[in-house]
Amino acid sequence: MSETFSSIPTIDWRRFQDPASKKDALSDLREAIFVVGFLYLTNHGLEVRSPHLMRRHPNRIQDLVRMTHARLPELFNLPDETKAKCDMINSPSFVGYTRLGAETTAAKTDLREQYDFGTPGMKQWTTNQDIWWRLEGNSQYPDVPGAKELVEEYITRSAELSQQFMRYVSECLSLPPDTFADFKGNMDRLKFIKYPPSPPSSQGVGPHKDSSGLFTFLSQDNTGGLQVLNKNGEWIDAPPVEGSLVVNIQQGLEAITGGICAATTHRVMAPTTKTRYSIPFFLGVRMDLTTEQLRDTAAHIVARIPESDDRKKRAVDVPSEFLSPLYSCFGEAYLRNRILSHPDVGQRWYPELYEKYSKQVLS
Repeated sequence: MSETFSSIPTIDWRRFQDPASKKDALSDLREAIFVVGFLYLTNHGLEVRSPHLMRRHPNRIQDLVRMTHARLPELFNLPDETKAKCDMINSPSFVGYTRLGAETTAAKTDLREQYDFGTPGMKQWTTNQDIWWRLEGNSQYPDVPGAKELVEEYITRSAELSQQFMRYVSECLSLPPDTFADFKGNMDRLKFIKYPPSPPSSQGVGPHKDSSGLFTFLSQDNTGGLQVLNKNGEWIDAPPVEGSLVVNIQQGLEAITGGICAATTHRVMAPTTKTRYSIPFFLGVRMDLTTEQLRDTAAHIVARIPESDDRKKRAVDVPSEFLSPLYSCFGEAYLRNRILSHPDVGQRWYPELYEKYSKQVLS
């Protein structure tokens, strides 16, 4: 098994369903997890199951990803006043519309606009709860017929797929399939993203590791621009593969596994000649996971994974804001992340924390 990578591996979802090919599929998944932290998932089967949604769509598209991509231009071309009604500035949960240039990554402005949504049906935050529980709130939707239903269908189907994928990750690490189930949070997140044409070498979204949970499942259009950083410090293109989802490890799983499943830095170069659309889904982590619990879990999981050269290359003590002694739990660290990424929302809803976190230096 190589120490780094020069391309992104492909995993066929159907191979996990066939007893004759499952063992080899798990082996391939293990290598993708250990070496790359990214993979293309093909034949994933995300289909529309809502009869009402099917009737509403004029072309009767059953492929949920295709149906959703077909709606994105309409949602982003809405009048500014319509998008402003669901602006993220209205939400202490950091859900809603974000205008072009209002988000930062790696201290630089991202040239993208987006809608953020979360799992529906969240309980309303009350003042007797810790402040980070406020991140689990109800979404704002653009005022367009069928938009809310489409979002909720996408979240529901993606949650089903991602939780089954998480079980296969456990199996490929020689762990019981339900090893990571207790770390699943209440609220997953979904984004609709538009990258408009920009000057060459512009930052669509800057170098980062995904921070909201366990895994990301990304559908990208045919424009390109996604790049992944390998262990030699080289940026590797992750070009579009029709019908696939790009799956990557987030910092939550990295912390839970003590770095055995490491998140990989990636970025998006802004397109220069055409608009790029993408749809990432983020499988969430429990907000109340404490630093102590994460460290204990990491040590426990590392001890249960069979000895291998891959395991020896990993350090149990992983540098991560989610393991920093500055924060009591995952929820507090994630709230800091959101406040600094969306400073306008942070200053409106969490002014004291914004002042604190903007001056804070992680050790």
